[in-house]
Amino acid sequence: MSTPPRMPPRFVPTLTDVVHLPETAVLSEAQAAPPPAAVQEPVPVPAEAPVAGSPLPHGIEEYVVHRVMQRVDVVLDQRLREAIALVVQEQTRSMVPRLREEVEAVVRHAVYEAVAEELANGSNVS
Repeated sequence: MSTPPRMPPRFVPTLTDVVHLPETAVLSEAQAAPPPAAVQEPVPVPAEAPVAGSPLPHGIEEYVVHRVMQRVDVVLDQRLREAIALVVQEQTRSMVPRLREEVEAVVRHAVYEAVAEELANGSNVS
């Protein structure tokens, strides 16, 4: 039985562009790779390691940064909207009891004044 491949969630960026490397770069990587049987300790790489002889064409870094920032912007905008909507909804729920108390107090006061005025006017009519 073959199951269809799972699609990642909407907010997970996916690769849409294919980058073709020159064959010489692929061959040199294959030659530099250790045999699979050899077990090596991972070598820590400094965070600011200089890139020597970048094989990327001129301007590709800016293009990639621009594309990533566009995707991050869209995802960030969507997530912020959802987060803000949740916060506003929670705050509104927490305000409901206080709002009810205020409305009740205003209505009571208005009714009290109306009844008092009616009683004052009613006693003058007789």
